[in-house]
Formats: sequence, C-alpha cells, structure tokens
Amino acid sequence: MKLLHIDSSILGAYSTSRLLTAETVAAWKAAHPDTTVEYLDLAVDAPSHFSADAIAIKTGPQAEPTEAQQRENALSEKLVSQFLAADVVVVGAPLYNFSIPTQLKAWIDRLGQVGRTFKYTETGPVGLAGGKTVIVASSRGGVYSTSDWGQGAEHQESYLKVVFGFFGITDVRFVRAEGVAMGDTVKATALASARADILMATAEAANQRDVAQAA
Repeated sequence: MKLLHIDSSILGAYSTSRLLTAETVAAWKAAHPDTTVEYLDLAVDAPSHFSADAIAIKTGPQAEPTEAQQRENALSEKLVSQFLAADVVVVGAPLYNFSIPTQLKAWIDRLGQVGRTFKYTETGPVGLAGGKTVIVASSRGGVYSTSDWGQGAEHQESYLKVVFGFFGITDVRFVRAEGVAMGDTVKATALASARADILMATAEAANQRDVAQAA
C-alpha cells in the first residue's frame, strides 16, 4: 500500500496541521504495517500557480510546445502521477482566510486533468481517481463547524470534499482541530478531539467506504 503524505502549512514546527498529518501517518502505519510513505511539502516545494503555459498542452495539439510549456507539463504530470499511484493520501490543510493555502490550491490545479482524474460525458463529468482514501488534517484558528455562519464561511473542508469527489474519490475522511487560536484550554480540547478522529480514520481499512457504497 502506498501513502502520499502532504503538508501545506507555512508555519513549520508551529503548525497544527503538520502535527496532525504526522500523527495520522504514524497511526496509519501502525495499523497497516505494509504501508510505504512518500512525502511532499508544498510550503517548501510549491508548484507554480497554474498558468497558460501549464494548460497549453492539455487544450489541444501543439505543433511545437515551448520550453516553458514542456517544463510546466512535466511538473503537472509528475504531480498527477504521484497522486494517482497512491492508495491513501493524507493532506494537511490549514484554514487561511476562509480557504486553503495557495500552495495546496496550486497542487490541486495540477491534478485536475481531463483523462487523468476526470472526464466529460454526455451526462456530465465523471471522476477517474476513485478507489483511494483521502484523509484531510484540518486546522482552524476559530470554530466553524457549530454554526450556520461558520459552515457557510469556510471554503476549506467543503472545497476539498467537492474537488476530491469530482475526481471520483468517495472515501474522504476528516481529522479536525478547530479553535486552536482561542486559548490553551480550547486548543488542548481541539487536539484531543482531533486525536480521536485520527484513531477512527486510521482504524478503518483503505477504500472500505468505496466498497460499502458499491455493494
């Protein structure tokens, strides 16, 4: 089994999401010892923002792709191939300004490729990257899950669930620590809740939810 471990927080050792992804990966390996891990730190090795050069080769035949287009295409292919090869993907996703870090969004933009992670049909888009499990380690300075305003304001977990679902992934699990900027007591409670989430998320076999829905 292959696990892709992704961090995107810019806070380094001070990051809650990095702490949670590390603990999630460790717990997964303890529960599933046959797992091999590949690591990608998007804050350190961030893909460039999606550009005309990055999409050019994807939109139709290019007589002579430029060096920039070839370089951008090679990066996109490397990232999407790495993603597709993974059975389990653990993603660290802090909430920045009501959404995800731009580094994480740049990575997702590279994954959204027709014929690789989705396709268009007469009845609409169909995801092609199913059969894998995604575990999102979500960290938030405030509390968003307990109010209508908060649930409407966050475009972090909601966005990730939609985009991974668009890629055909139905088994998306969340490990959440929220309120971590609201004082030591609230943060300690948030981490305890997240660690309970980790135990639940890693005890269940990979793709088990996909199998259950297909049955």
